[in-house]
Amino acid sequence: MSAWPYRWDHLVRYRYIETICLWEGRLTTGHLTRCFGIGRQQASKDINFYSREIAPGNIDYDKYLKGYRPTDAFTPRLTRGTADEYLHLMARDEQLMGVFESLPLATANVEQLLPPQRELSPAILRPMIQASRQQERLEVDYVSLQNPDREGRIIVPHTLVFTGFRWHVRAWCEKNLSYRDFVLSRFRGEAEILGTSDQGAEQDSDWQQLVQLRIEPDPRLSAAQREVVAADYAMQDGQRVLETRATLATYLLQLLQLDPRQLNPNPLAQQIVLANLAELDGFLFG
Repeated sequence: MSAWPYRWDHLVRYRYIETICLWEGRLTTGHLTRCFGIGRQQASKDINFYSREIAPGNIDYDKYLKGYRPTDAFTPRLTRGTADEYLHLMARDEQLMGVFESLPLATANVEQLLPPQRELSPAILRPMIQASRQQERLEVDYVSLQNPDREGRIIVPHTLVFTGFRWHVRAWCEKNLSYRDFVLSRFRGEAEILGTSDQGAEQDSDWQQLVQLRIEPDPRLSAAQREVVAADYAMQDGQRVLETRATLATYLLQLLQLDPRQLNPNPLAQQIVLANLAELDGFLFG
């Protein structure tokens, strides 16, 4: 496999160039100097490299704008070209300015709601990350609503997952002899690495299996209302197909605020329905 041709710090700047130029319509060296603390010469070099080597024909210098603008032939090369990428970038910068008040970033007027932060010790997370990367057994103490007293567990974590509300780890549990989801904020004390295991992500069949969620506008809405909802979710022919891992299907439905087994009495609040519940029933919990 060939090596990645760009250094990470350069790649971050090239992605920034692409995102700002596409969504703000004007990019200057000042964007890069303020965001990354580099000189104007380096910023100009980065923009020129992006326009010549990475994405020829994507951006042009406009002397009236006194900056670079996206061309009509603009095609994202380092991003997906979605508005979410730009909005999350601006929200991240707003968060940084909240920590470093003197940080001279020029951000859009963006406000982002985040779930409450949950306490997590580095003594837990560091070995968790190491064990996940190296497929190692981890001895930990864990509490749950069913068992609020500390209980020793030996797990083999393979993936950290953010559901939109909280972080959990997908791991093999030697007590239950199955793969489970463990909420990170419910681990206690310190974790101890015990050695390698044969149980990893490849053996987690529910993790490896992909499923599709087909969502549609709530049929109780009027035709005009269903059209609005379909546009909100970028549906094609009145339907949007969302693919995810089988073990994450329930979390995705929760993120959509969708209970597939119980309709909200108010269709204006419900807005969407799951069209293929029967296909997913064996993978949903709760």
